[in-house]
Amino acid sequence: MVAPFKQRRTNQDMSFNEEDARGVKQPHNDPLVITLTIEGFDTKRILVDNGSSADIIYLSAFQQLKLDLGRLRPFDSPFVSFSGNRVYLKGIVTLTVTVGTYPKQLTRQLDFLAVLATNENHTWTIEEKEEDKVEALEEVELVEGKTTKTTRIGTTLSLEIRLMLVQFLKENLDVFAWSHEDMLGISPKVIKHKLNVNPDKKPVQQKRRVFVLEWNQAITNEVNKLLTAGFIREVYYLEWLANVILVKKVNGKWRMYVDFIDLNKACPKDSFPLPRID
Repeated sequence: MVAPFKQRRTNQDMSFNEEDARGVKQPHNDPLVITLTIEGFDTKRILVDNGSSADIIYLSAFQQLKLDLGRLRPFDSPFVSFSGNRVYLKGIVTLTVTVGTYPKQLTRQLDFLAVLATNENHTWTIEEKEEDKVEALEEVELVEGKTTKTTRIGTTLSLEIRLMLVQFLKENLDVFAWSHEDMLGISPKVIKHKLNVNPDKKPVQQKRRVFVLEWNQAITNEVNKLLTAGFIREVYYLEWLANVILVKKVNGKWRMYVDFIDLNKACPKDSFPLPRID
């Protein structure tokens, strides 16, 4: 007796229960590892990270797909990590990617950024790139007697162009903002920004964080500047409460951010994110 042929079912729903979630730290935003058909080859161990804005292909995968280096197109923008390190790419290549099986199948042409390094653990090789020569600049005083109101222009300009440029800048001083008070803002009658917060989400009030004395002083100074300029105001009975974050700049000063991670979770994700902003 021959056992009946069991056809593989591809329309079965994939579901998870409480047992599958045991041991997983909540809330979680874990990536997926899947298999796709790329350029006619079944390519395994593809990491799908919904927090990434670029599709990456490594040297080993590039070689196993037998791709010609001539297909690479120039791509000059490097990846910059939070630590400031830069990852320089070899180029961008367009590949044919197929997902699923017939009749539920989709084929698309996708652009992959080629990281020609042997590492596949996301510890990319950092290559040093010679910095382009930058034109020397000179400082120009736009308001006589006020050394704080200056700007810089190139030193290779002809005398005639330099005089015209300086005169043009002095005639348009209103476009410069040397302090918070100089930024008057835009009237709400012209444009207004409103957060699209999900009404079903419960407001989050973060617990107050304790900072060292140096950080506290930097926060106080920045808040006082914003209060004086009228950018912020004190409110009571607030529903959302977020702490600030300090990041040290190259010049040794502090830059202050607001930890909006809880608020961002309550807002729907943008269907058209910007992967790169120049």
